[in-house]
Amino acid sequence: MLLSLVIFLPALGALALLALPSVNAIRWGALGVTLVTFAISIGLWLGFDPAVSTAAAPQMATRLLWFGGVDITYFVGVDGLNLLLILLTTLLGPIIVLSSWTYIGKAHKGYYALMLLLETGVLGVFAAFDVFLFYIFFELTLIPMVFLIGIWGGEDRVYAAVKFVLYTLVGSLLMLVGVLWLGFAAGDAVNGGVFTTDWYKLVSFGVPLGAQWGLFAVFGLAFMIKVPLFPFHTWLPDAHTQAPTGGSVVLAGVLLKMGTYGLLRFVIPFFPNASAAAAPWIGVLAVIGIVYGALVAFAQTDVKKLVAYSSVSHLGFVVLGVFAFDVIASQGALIQMVNHGISTGALFLIIGMLYERRHTRAMADFGGIAKSVPVLTFFMLFSVFASAGLPGLNGFVGEFMILIGSWNSPTLGNPVLIAVATTGVIFAAVYLLWMVYRTFFGEITNEENRTMADLNGREIGLLLPLAALMLLMGFWPAPFLDRSERAVRSLIATSEVKAGAVLAASKDLDAKPVVVDVVWPADVAAAPVAPPAPAH
Repeated sequence: MLLSLVIFLPALGALALLALPSVNAIRWGALGVTLVTFAISIGLWLGFDPAVSTAAAPQMATRLLWFGGVDITYFVGVDGLNLLLILLTTLLGPIIVLSSWTYIGKAHKGYYALMLLLETGVLGVFAAFDVFLFYIFFELTLIPMVFLIGIWGGEDRVYAAVKFVLYTLVGSLLMLVGVLWLGFAAGDAVNGGVFTTDWYKLVSFGVPLGAQWGLFAVFGLAFMIKVPLFPFHTWLPDAHTQAPTGGSVVLAGVLLKMGTYGLLRFVIPFFPNASAAAAPWIGVLAVIGIVYGALVAFAQTDVKKLVAYSSVSHLGFVVLGVFAFDVIASQGALIQMVNHGISTGALFLIIGMLYERRHTRAMADFGGIAKSVPVLTFFMLFSVFASAGLPGLNGFVGEFMILIGSWNSPTLGNPVLIAVATTGVIFAAVYLLWMVYRTFFGEITNEENRTMADLNGREIGLLLPLAALMLLMGFWPAPFLDRSERAVRSLIATSEVKAGAVLAASKDLDAKPVVVDVVWPADVAAAPVAPPAPAH
């Protein structure tokens, strides 16, 4: 029940905040809830054994019957694919509360309650092993995020909130249709005719080739919008720019990862043939996003919008790694989800601190402030170097693994594509360092910049854990990679076995229905994994 406590404690805290009388009590209450949630979640890290296979069931699992007559359960657990993302979410909780301490000037009770409810939704998304439960949590995250943007955002907050809703809702409602079809079909094939949304049973069901394309489209579209992958990215810059600082941090830190996690957790193992066949085209979109996001970021004058477009570029690398069907690339994609949440989350925090001091995000309004705020400048440079992929910091590890694993990918099939993607690393250094130079260095031309206050103890305290992780994960990523390797190998090996069986069954005209009872490999810790057979 430890995991369930981690998931629902923030929501219970949100209810408790409604009874608190003063702003200070609300702030301290929210901070206390998020700190306790993070402290408890450390038990998940300590209790997880990477040597134990999760091929049959996740570790620290809870399964409770939810709906009578159908196989829909409250089924949550921990494995190598979700452990780091759960911990990232709980880590960002208290950091977001501290960043909002003086930034939020109205309706404090509603703001902190919604932020806590959002944390519960995100934790549920990452922990769910029932697809219907996943969908409920996936939709739950939409509600608080819309209000956080629409009430506490910038001048165009309503436009940004409505755009965010329309994009996300269209994709997720289409996914619900796919969940229903998959549940009925898998129930008939592998669950005695009973509708099922159990993740393990759905993995064991070999979706016929013809149906895979339609299901790949509806699931894939929902997750690609959430990433967001080019050309579905246009909602993101508006949402990031208009959101309050805490909203931008949670959006960049974990909400976008719900899309890339969904691709890895559901799309690849459920529809391996269609995924392999579509991989070259998805790879092209990912690389376009990498280059396009970088070039558009370079053209920005608003520092927050620049970092927003950088997310489009960086998450293109993650999608590329997911569709490489390679263990190294997939592990790189998973660790890069965490790395991006840490480094880009830090950048949004620092931009929020700048905005609190000068009430502007235009680079032209700054210049030379390194003389006034040397501590803030240090944290900005450190975060920029991590985001740009400087060796020795966390951003380098993920992107390097993605590029190495994708180079010989049999599904992407084009080293030239990977060479073009590599230019995104160069572009990132250019636009990020150009932003730092224009904002922090040069001559002070505005007298307000000369008297800016440097970081206080609270602000240093919330940035220090992120900076420490950037350094730790850059120099010593092994403890983090060890916890995901077995799960990633099993996922890719299972996809390969399942895709081959589906392809073979599709040639047998008498095979009704086309079903594959996949058994996860008992030990794939060191064995090389072949790519899945594509659908033709």
